Amino acid sequence: MSFSDMMKDKIRVLKSDGTKSTEVNASVQSKGIYLMRSDILVEPNDLIQRVMSNGGTETFQVIDPGFHEGAGHSIPAHYQMKVKKLGIPEAEKAIQSITYNISGPNARVNNNSTDNSSNVVNINNELSESLDALKAEINRLELSVKEKEDAFEVVEAIEEQCKTEKPSKVVVSALMNSLPNAASIASIGSLIISLLG
Repeated sequence: MSFSDMMKDKIRVLKSDGTKSTEVNASVQSKGIYLMRSDILVEPNDLIQRVMSNGGTETFQVIDPGFHEGAGHSIPAHYQMKVKKLGIPEAEKAIQSITYNISGPNARVNNNSTDNSSNVVNINNELSESLDALKAEINRLELSVKEKEDAFEVVEAIEEQCKTEKPSKVVVSALMNSLPNAASIASIGSLIISLLG
């Protein structure tokens, strides 16, 4: 009988930063958990959730990961974890104390709650970069001093429009059409209009 034949339980590793492994096979015993994998990092105080076939879960806290290097092909690198089984209140408290690192526009976590909030996000980094590219392109074109001044005045008006809560694509489009006729400017203009939502 090989080690993998003894790995009949399904577990997930819950890290303190909120990351959770996919279900993996392991052997859950009363005093320890055997995991014949080395591609998952298990550290003290991580939580191990055993997913049972009846739909329930058991939660264990890792006291000592007990990582052992392999001994050739017959015994792969593995964990012989010393764990403490948590009761339901302890397990719920431990799981709720996990830190979730969330980032990005409209990022949120709902934990046993209903979210009726609405977020307004103004993503202007790409828009700002596109406006800078537009200015650079106007500088690069062979225009008279007056044509450049007029073009920069138009770009200023576009910037002001983009800063408003609901920029008008029609207004920005009309302003773009008054800029010098060049394929590069038209291309940047299309990008700016698409970024307005």
